[in-house]
Amino acid sequence: MSYQQVKAYLNDMGLADHITEHNQTGDTVEHAAETIGCTPAEIAKALSFLVDGKPVMVVMAGDTKVNSSKFKSFFHQKPSMIPYEQVEELIGHAPGGVCPFAVNEGVPVYLDASLKRFAVIYTAAGTDMATIRLTMPELETYSHSVGWVDVCKGWFANEVGLGA
Repeated sequence: MSYQQVKAYLNDMGLADHITEHNQTGDTVEHAAETIGCTPAEIAKALSFLVDGKPVMVVMAGDTKVNSSKFKSFFHQKPSMIPYEQVEELIGHAPGGVCPFAVNEGVPVYLDASLKRFAVIYTAAGTDMATIRLTMPELETYSHSVGWVDVCKGWFANEVGLGA
């Protein structure tokens, strides 16, 4: 059902041709990158957290990890991921297929600065068997993100001219 909702949403936005269905799972960053033929960094992983008891999504580059102090500085609490068994109920997509499209109402989506170094990224499409290829402006527009954050470590902003 989640995949069908994402597909319908992207179709309504004129982006249905950006979806690719795969014969093998993309349930991890590494599997998705191997399936697509891109680097793991180009996979935009959507992680789900509880902030003040409510779900929040942060979309970040596949080669990053959340930096606890940066997360706490922005969200005013330590990162607490939504338990695996609650992700689908709270976000609208099952783990492995979580993406920033057609999420449950009221779930804010943030984009991490680690993504800004790419012209094109790939993210799940509501299932671990499909991905979406998007430009950064398309991701910004169609994810309806509430803004950019800088909550990750593992990449080097200075090397790509984005500042620290």
